[in-house]
Amino acid sequence: MISNWGPALIRTFRGTSAPMTYALIALCCLIFVLGPASGFVPSYGTGDTLLAAQRAYFRRWGVVPADLFGHPAREALTPVTALFIHGSWIHLLGNMLFLYVFGAMTEERLGRVEFTLFYLVCGYLALLGYAVANAGSEQSLVGASGAISAVLGAFLYLFPRARVTSLLPFLFFLPLRFPAWVVLPFWVALQWLAAGQAATGPGVAYLAHLVGFTLGFGYAWVRFGRTTRVGAAPVTVPEGENQP
Repeated sequence: MISNWGPALIRTFRGTSAPMTYALIALCCLIFVLGPASGFVPSYGTGDTLLAAQRAYFRRWGVVPADLFGHPAREALTPVTALFIHGSWIHLLGNMLFLYVFGAMTEERLGRVEFTLFYLVCGYLALLGYAVANAGSEQSLVGASGAISAVLGAFLYLFPRARVTSLLPFLFFLPLRFPAWVVLPFWVALQWLAAGQAATGPGVAYLAHLVGFTLGFGYAWVRFGRTTRVGAAPVTVPEGENQP
């Protein structure tokens, strides 16, 4: 029975209309589980030893602006590797939920190869934009939010009338349905306000969110023009994810 799982998974992967979205989700989850932040790998130790391992891991695979511009040849790939590293279970699950909800329809519209390149390039540029704005920072930046923000931007352009069910914190998490053209610009406004009110020095990468969203929306606008925007079936997503 176990020997049949592999072929079954391959058939499922080939049969889905958005295989790269699900592959990206699976890869991010696998990397997280095998890393020190998950707490599943005993070899990373516990307590202070585990914290030290996490810091070293994030610095090695994340974007450290000071290192990126101080050693560009050595660190040039970190804006790609950082897209697959997450700092906590909440960080991972929040990002993967948004990718799951908005990624599949966007991939169907772009196609598998184009969607994958779009995701990686926009994610790279979003993290690079954050690094440029914080060039002297020694803080590691990890997470897929820059790439996922690009997916949200493309989704908004392609499916502006899609009904999105959102759980708004300031309305006691009541599920309310709004068009994508209402929910996603509201999310962008929250990121902008949060970026302006952030404490001194880099923290949550709101700037990477904004850069990614702008790149995604702009790409869809240039790529498809005004003739291919379509409606869509309802989708469900909680509002307020705001980690890098």
